[in-house]
Amino acid sequence: MLAETICSAASVAGLGIAALTAYRRRFLAATRIAAYALVPAGLVMTGVVRWATEVVFEPVVWAGFGVLGLAWLLFATTRLVERRGLGRAAKPAKPVKGAPARDAVAPAASEPSLGAGTAARPQSAGRQRPQAAAGDDFSDIEAILKKHGI
Repeated sequence: MLAETICSAASVAGLGIAALTAYRRRFLAATRIAAYALVPAGLVMTGVVRWATEVVFEPVVWAGFGVLGLAWLLFATTRLVERRGLGRAAKPAKPVKGAPARDAVAPAASEPSLGAGTAARPQSAGRQRPQAAAGDDFSDIEAILKKHGI
């Protein structure tokens, strides 16, 4: 009740100031002041002021805002942890069915096709493999294609 009275008084005072401004022949400014003065009266008439005072003075409403804040904090924390990668366990990647394994090598593959990630067969100390010629590079590809039936 008190809030509605204060808003109504503010509207009446604003309309009085608008009337004085219009008397001085500043009609544009007077219209703008009248518009601002009518806002509190409109808020009282629509019930927004009553709703706002009920929200401000009700402890259950403040507890609800606290619960919403806690929920937001939990969402933000989980997103931060997920971005930093702290929530992920070190699990090996699952192989996709139908896709060749990463370590799959053709039976007659040369040493360069084994790659640095896999352990190559140890060579004997006295024997070294000669470097592959330019024509031998395609033999690895041919072996892989034959293995897959292509």
